[in-house]
Amino acid sequence: MSAPGYFADNSMARRVMSKRAVGLTYGQRALVVGAVHPLLYVGTAENTEHRLTPYARLALTGKLFEAVFLGSKAEADLALAFTHKKHGKVRGALPEDAGSHYPAGTGYSAADPHLMFMTMAFTFDSAEVMYDLLVRRLTDGEREALYQDYVRWAELFGMPREAAPGSYPLFRKYFDTYLGSDELFLTDEARLVGSYLAGQRVPYPQRMPLQQVTSAFFLLVQGSLPPRIRDMYGMRWGIPEQLAYRTLAQAVRAAHIAPPLVPPVLRGTLAGPSAPVYKLVSRREHELARTGRPSMPGVDPRNWAARNSA
Repeated sequence: MSAPGYFADNSMARRVMSKRAVGLTYGQRALVVGAVHPLLYVGTAENTEHRLTPYARLALTGKLFEAVFLGSKAEADLALAFTHKKHGKVRGALPEDAGSHYPAGTGYSAADPHLMFMTMAFTFDSAEVMYDLLVRRLTDGEREALYQDYVRWAELFGMPREAAPGSYPLFRKYFDTYLGSDELFLTDEARLVGSYLAGQRVPYPQRMPLQQVTSAFFLLVQGSLPPRIRDMYGMRWGIPEQLAYRTLAQAVRAAHIAPPLVPPVLRGTLAGPSAPVYKLVSRREHELARTGRPSMPGVDPRNWAARNSA
């Protein structure tokens, strides 16, 4: 029996986050959608050590999140301590205007309760969407329980509980209103990075069959995005893309709903931590870097301060 963690084995957090279909898609989707929040995007981009290796950052983030959701308390505490140390340095101000709500000089901090909540909101929303899409639709009670687990998760990272709406319906009303508001704004860099993360831009196609796997992965991420977000990125999305997306999503869902029909060699891949898979992606990114090829061509490796200090 594994050592107990902050979330019980039967908690909705563990049940949802242990599904690899969720673990391998929710993080990338959350980053693509979350890039529309200028303070979150710029605050992260200006203070990260992984501007040249964004997939390595995604892999690290996935590992830290899974340690808290799925690991023992000891493993979770190590992840939380590491994150608190990193976040203690994240503060600054927008160097340029980022829409009408975020003029140059608007401050940000990783310790800001509202920004903590928004980070949780994008993450929770993506986990909920991908589970509904690829595993099965949650019941109202399960949805509420999952939301409360995510609030607890955010609390462990330092968010005050009062920073989040008290119930799932209140959260959904707030978040959907936000996604429909004029607060959303993509900086030029956020649009470029998000287009890579969503597979809209693929600089170095992989060989078969990995190319098919990554194409399918990107199709699921793109199809799960709110139409407005796809429009903000200028993604092409028509009837052929929608049909391919729905067919693929239904096939993944069928594998979860009728596991006896799934070959035993594949059945064991449906659940478990996703961090090892992310590690493979980051390893490829480091291999590209060693040969002088950036994983996201066009993204300046320097932050704004470095670019404008000369």
